Amino acid sequence: MKKSKDKASTDQFKVAVPYSIKQWLTELVAYASIPSAMAIKGRGAIPNFAQERQLQVEGYWRIAGIDEVGLGPLAGPVVAAAVLLSPEANAPWLSQVRDSKLLTSGQREALFQEIMAEALEIGIGQASPEEIDNQGLGSAITLAMSRAVAQCQPDFLLIDGRRRLHLELPQKALVGGDGTCLSIAAASIIAKVTRDRLMVELDGLYPGYGFAQHKGYPTAEHLANLQRLGVSPVHRKSFAPVSQLLTSA
Repeated sequence: MKKSKDKASTDQFKVAVPYSIKQWLTELVAYASIPSAMAIKGRGAIPNFAQERQLQVEGYWRIAGIDEVGLGPLAGPVVAAAVLLSPEANAPWLSQVRDSKLLTSGQREALFQEIMAEALEIGIGQASPEEIDNQGLGSAITLAMSRAVAQCQPDFLLIDGRRRLHLELPQKALVGGDGTCLSIAAASIIAKVTRDRLMVELDGLYPGYGFAQHKGYPTAEHLANLQRLGVSPVHRKSFAPVSQLLTSA
C-alpha cells in the first residue's frame, strides 16, 4: 500500500505580475467548479459508492476519487488528494464521510485516520504559492491533482467539479462530487486535514500572521496582520490583497 505526500515547500517565492481584485475574484469563481456551489451540492446528501460500482460493471477496479482544497486563501499551497477505496467496504465510519466542508475539525481528523488506515491507496499533491503565482490558480489546481494521482495506480479517475486532467487515464468530472461520491468525499477530507496541518506548521515558521487559526484565508485578522507584518514568503503574491500591498510598499 503506497501512501505518501509532497513535502511542504517553504522556499522563497518569486513575485509575479499582480492581479487586480476583479481578476482575482473572477479566476477564483471560475475555478470553484460551479457557481453558488454550496447552495446546490446537496448538503443533506450522503455520499455513496454508486459511481464506483457502476464503473466496476464497466471493468474498472482501481477507481480514484480526487478533490482539492485551498482555492481562496491568500497564503499557502493548493492541496489535492487522490483516494482509492474498495466499493465492497462496509466499515461503520464510511457512513460518516461527507464533503469536508460539512464536517467539524474533530470529525475530519477522526475520519482522516480511518481513511489513511483503510484506503487501498492514497496520493497527496500540492502546488506552491510560487506555482500559483507563476502559472495561475487553475493550472496550479491541475498540477496538484496530477501529482496526487502520480502517487497511486488507478485505472479510472472521478474528479470533483468540471476539471479534466491531462493524463492518459479514463476520467469523469462530477459536479458536486464531494457531496455524492464516497471516494471524492474521502479525498476532500484527506486534502483538507493535510492542508490545515501544513498551515499550522507554517504558523510556526512565520509567526504573527495567524495561519494556524485562519489557514491563510482572508479574514479580518489575517488582513490586519498582513498590513502590520508585510508579505511573507508563503503568501500568494498574485492575489489582489497581497499584490496591492506589494505595489504600495
